[in-house]
Amino acid sequence: MAELNQQKSKTLIVIVGPTAVGKTAMSIKIAQHLNCPIISTDSRQFYKEMEIGTAKPDKSELEAVKHYFINSRSIKDYYTAGMYEADAIQTLDEIFKENDYCVAVGGSGLYINGLCYGIDDIPSDQQIRKELFDRWQKEGLEVLSQEVKQIDPEFYNESDMKNPRRVMRALEVYQITGEKYSNLRQQKPKERGFETIWIGLEMDLERLYERINQRVDQMIESGLENEVRELLPYSTCKAFKTVGYQEFEPYFEGEYDLEKTIELVKRNSRRFAKKQYTWFRKNEDVNWFNHDDTSSIIDFIDLNKSK
Repeated sequence: MAELNQQKSKTLIVIVGPTAVGKTAMSIKIAQHLNCPIISTDSRQFYKEMEIGTAKPDKSELEAVKHYFINSRSIKDYYTAGMYEADAIQTLDEIFKENDYCVAVGGSGLYINGLCYGIDDIPSDQQIRKELFDRWQKEGLEVLSQEVKQIDPEFYNESDMKNPRRVMRALEVYQITGEKYSNLRQQKPKERGFETIWIGLEMDLERLYERINQRVDQMIESGLENEVRELLPYSTCKAFKTVGYQEFEPYFEGEYDLEKTIELVKRNSRRFAKKQYTWFRKNEDVNWFNHDDTSSIIDFIDLNKSK
């Protein structure tokens, strides 16, 4: 990182927004305009086995612009936001040796913040973690998530409460420190050796929900059911606990029919999109644009990168 820290002459364009708003298409347009590569901040597009349900860039999009962190890991791999932070910063170091710009795109707020601000060093306790894990196994996730709602409603509302790791982490931190997890995160951003320009893409919620429903239908037609079936041996892996995948477990166990499963994927995708909006709206660095206003976005980037 020594080279990056010499001077802030490099710029990372960060594109955020909810699922299905059009981030991939916009990122490619911007990267082509700047003649630079793209680094993914989508925590599920890393995994090569998760193709259909993660809405990865298609073959033509991957060929149009060089992408990093797409299909870079296996679902079997243990990989955290902190590990991603280290890997992504190292990758940016190499990218900025040849380029003045890079585009970061994705909807995983924790990973984006890790890249741009750094992951906070928040304490952990293995014994408390084990106790919470045992409680999760015995009492179920809903009981623990309701405790998070009571002690840290902000984190509850902005995060995926279907993710056991996040639920238990919030409770673990509270038991150790007596402080809300949401208060302890991102108090002291790390110094970065590059500038950032944040672009948020927005769309009318009703239209966005229609696009989400259509995307899910397309995923089903493309073979999502079979993709999830092949990944069932890895259902305990963190990556599998993802909207579009975890909903199929009850279906394969005979609890739901396919129609009910598809509706659950659509509903949970819509809820996830709303939480993404909540997360990114809190970030005052984000400059919001209509999802397809390419000219205004490029003009804004050109104006700010020249300062």
